[in-house]
Amino acid sequence: MEEKKGIVCEKWKEPKMIFHLVAVLLVGAIVITALVRERIVNSGENQVTVTGQGKVAYQPDIATVMLGVQIDKANTAENALSQLNEKISAVTSAIEAVGVPRKNIQTQNYSVYPQYDFINERSVQSGFNASQQLSVKIENIQDNTDTVSRVIAEAGKAGTNQVNGITFDVASVSDLKQQARILAVADAKAKAAELSRVTGTKLGKIMGWYENVVGSPEPQPLYGFGGSGGAEIKTSSPDIPSGTQEIIVEMGLYYEIR
Repeated sequence: MEEKKGIVCEKWKEPKMIFHLVAVLLVGAIVITALVRERIVNSGENQVTVTGQGKVAYQPDIATVMLGVQIDKANTAENALSQLNEKISAVTSAIEAVGVPRKNIQTQNYSVYPQYDFINERSVQSGFNASQQLSVKIENIQDNTDTVSRVIAEAGKAGTNQVNGITFDVASVSDLKQQARILAVADAKAKAAELSRVTGTKLGKIMGWYENVVGSPEPQPLYGFGGSGGAEIKTSSPDIPSGTQEIIVEMGLYYEIR
């Protein structure tokens, strides 16, 4: 046994074995150093984030009006459909006459169903109802400020008895966002320069950024126009201002700290 131990000890003294041992220890030291450095040196600690905000005011240039025709208690389903189709045809022609192209007039809902009344404690069929909803997209409303009100008024004269709401939108969404984005970056850079001056910190190059859309040009609903049952809407042109809205974009810039 003592002889074997001596042989093992002699082998460990050989240059080749010593070299392998040193190599293993060196690799281990490199790995440990890398791990420690990763925990101590955090690249995020060498950065600062400065946030800027950009606002762009705009006026909507698109309006979408929801109009409807309701037929109540026709004696047959065929009669209900006949009345409905006749009125929708007249309404569509009236809207086109105002200047809205047919491609901007779309059917959103179409239904025919029996009407039941509760008489003497039982449900009795009293006729047939039919309804159709139209979505009317009106473009360039800033150039033609009275088009929306004229569409509602003329459609009412032609037979609509429901106005279920109006939404306002803008066509140049991407352009507005880009304008707000540029303003937000400029704001962030100005804040970064002031921060550097006040703290005495030297800021290096921009390492990255993030974007947050706070207020976006989404369709804005306008309510207050209810249906009137089966009665036609006889009204003068209503006053419908679209107002002014805002898109707001935040940009955060990641600056390197020197």
